[in-house]
Amino acid sequence: MSAGVVNTGATDQAEAPEPGGVAEPAGVGDERLRRWRLVLGGEDADGTGCSLTGQDAAMDGALGALYGNGKGGKARAGRERSAGLGASAPSVARWLGDIRTYFPSSVVQVMQRDAIDRLGLSTLLLEPEMLEAVEADVHLVGTLLSLNKAMPETTKETARAVVRKVVEDLEKRLATRTRATLTGALDRSARIHRPRHHDIDWNRTISANLKHYLPEYRTIVPERLIGYGRASQSVKKEVVLCIDQSGSMAASVVYASVFGAVLASMRSINTRLVVFDTAVVDLTDQLDDPVDVLFGTQLGGGTDINRALAYCQSQITRPADTVVVLISDLYEGGIRNEMLKRVAAMKASGVQFVTLLALSDEGAPAYDREHAAALAALGAPAFACTPDLFPDVMAAAIEKRPLPIPDTGSPGQ
Repeated sequence: MSAGVVNTGATDQAEAPEPGGVAEPAGVGDERLRRWRLVLGGEDADGTGCSLTGQDAAMDGALGALYGNGKGGKARAGRERSAGLGASAPSVARWLGDIRTYFPSSVVQVMQRDAIDRLGLSTLLLEPEMLEAVEADVHLVGTLLSLNKAMPETTKETARAVVRKVVEDLEKRLATRTRATLTGALDRSARIHRPRHHDIDWNRTISANLKHYLPEYRTIVPERLIGYGRASQSVKKEVVLCIDQSGSMAASVVYASVFGAVLASMRSINTRLVVFDTAVVDLTDQLDDPVDVLFGTQLGGGTDINRALAYCQSQITRPADTVVVLISDLYEGGIRNEMLKRVAAMKASGVQFVTLLALSDEGAPAYDREHAAALAALGAPAFACTPDLFPDVMAAAIEKRPLPIPDTGSPGQ
């Protein structure tokens, strides 16, 4: 059926176009068949009548090793696909080299992820030669972190190098905008209305007093002064990142660790980073290096949000100036009612409480809808957040204004 659709879609160059139609340029029909042939594979899908040679056949073989029919055996170039990369590192390393040759980086990352999930290649990532061959991304880092405890010493140095490359790339992309956005939010939250002369914010003061302009004197009477607090370099806000390190949160752990390091680099924000499963680990003293933070996590295991929030609550000394960010899918293994009571108590004391179901680019996450709805009823809506949106969410929390919640229609919003 699919092959029939492909054949129908191809226009013979010698045929006249149908009434109202447009003839395809020479070669377009052949290129379409070639693409469909690569998508559909061999055997029954080979009804395209298009045979593959050279690089196309090699690309087909690379695709077939991952997405083939699983019957095994040696594929005939351009004719049949057989799934399976084998269990040896050399064959996988060769395949990794092939896909990097034939496909762009974004496609390579997807294929690597599928190979790990579909063919169970996680254990091969414990070999240094394999790590040197892969295209590093956030998902690969998550896989490496889940294998951290089983990783031999000979591999750990290579693994750290892979993780550091990804972290440095993320910092370059996210750090500048995060600092700029939050610095502005901190300045606005610190403005006072009875400033000393050298603390006056003249731009905002003039804007606020335009209605008092006296045209005859060509001047503005500043009835209301707006300025910055004198202790502009002192700590203005406390931020607590409370991160669920269960296996499903791998990408969120990576992004949260990078953001934690960026926030910790800002003198006006006192940042604490806490990770949890059924135990709670405070990694604040490692925030100067997000790679150390990541290797201090242990992906997998259960979840006790109540215990983690109890610890975070015990660390709060200035509730009115504190933002707590819980990053979790809310699948609670602890005491649900106690968890909700802690959130309510923190909010009542003046804490700005933010719940992120995920901090990643992976799309809509799976999460506990009942817990999300319960938090929303407390005035702490739970929602998924992309890394690009996170600075805006934090700025809103710092300024105590409504959060920029994405319109996804989830019950937790």
